[in-house]
Amino acid sequence: MTFDAMRYPALAAIVEPQVLRPLGELGFLDDVVETPAGVVVTLVLPASNWPQRDYLDEQIRSTLTGSTVQVRTMDDEELLRLRNYLRGSMTGASSSGERGHGGDQPKFLDRLSKTRVLGISSGKGGVGKSSVTVNLAISLARQGHQVGVLDADVYGFSLPKMLGASADPIVLGDTVLPTLAHGVRCVSMGYFVPDEQPVIWRGPMLHKAIEQLVTEAWWDEPDFLIIDMPPGTGDVALTLSEILPRIEMYVVTTPQAAAQRVAQRSAYAARKLKLSVRGVIENMSWFRGDDGTRYEIFGAGGGESLARDLGVALLGQIPLETPLREGGDLGTPVVVSHPESEAALAFAELARRVASQGPARVYRQELRLL
Repeated sequence: MTFDAMRYPALAAIVEPQVLRPLGELGFLDDVVETPAGVVVTLVLPASNWPQRDYLDEQIRSTLTGSTVQVRTMDDEELLRLRNYLRGSMTGASSSGERGHGGDQPKFLDRLSKTRVLGISSGKGGVGKSSVTVNLAISLARQGHQVGVLDADVYGFSLPKMLGASADPIVLGDTVLPTLAHGVRCVSMGYFVPDEQPVIWRGPMLHKAIEQLVTEAWWDEPDFLIIDMPPGTGDVALTLSEILPRIEMYVVTTPQAAAQRVAQRSAYAARKLKLSVRGVIENMSWFRGDDGTRYEIFGAGGGESLARDLGVALLGQIPLETPLREGGDLGTPVVVSHPESEAALAFAELARRVASQGPARVYRQELRLL
């Protein structure tokens, strides 16, 4: 027997949260058998360790009262059909009727796509760029946006642990299904190499790896794809500027004057590559003591000075808090663990400001180095 979507439309319409498509379209349902003891629904999953298995089981049983769910994994033919469905959904025509970027590339790369690609950059390490990326992504997701995060810091990947996204992505041939955590999809080199193993690659290998993470992951067409950039202005930044010419750059700095000067170089490099610099985010702006006093441990004015020099807005100032630091270590971001804290509220306001900016208005047709 096969699943009859006409007979059980409510089951077919259940949306699978990992790929945001109905179960009926994905081929995740097989036969539904009515017995004297009740109804048995067969759920068909690509892998036995499918991360949304329990959620789907619960949704099916609540949709079809009195039903029980049995699970089996897809055979090779079913996996191929799912792969073809996902690849077809990733591409598509633009509103002008033309094929997307490169014809068979993901449609979020099309210049007319709704997706905004945000590059979170810094001139140096240690300014909390990854913490900003994770908490900004979750804040945007909680405000109703579809969000993906790409950890492009190939040498210093940290997002899986910081996001609490411990499950490995599911690989279907040449298509990777990102891990889902707190409403955010995530792909990182950290899923594909042991945590203690250093990545020692030359430029061409880096370029290929970044290209695959961008084009072979199931990003669908999110509202935001946020990229945690590596510090500095090296090979990865050049590669991303070529693959994602619509990327909007946001520069993270601390109030310290020395950090501001280094971050400025990152912004100038982006402009050399004809990338749009949209704003500055100042992290570790102050520490608030138990008595309510604000202590500017790293000085003051660095973010404001950098924004003024670049002619862009200072979009947010994030205070230094213990839960923010602990969240990065434990995989419980501060916007999840302490949503009413000063830092979490600052991230929520930052997300609103980023979203309200709208996309950059100028798109490059090609990369030009001046």
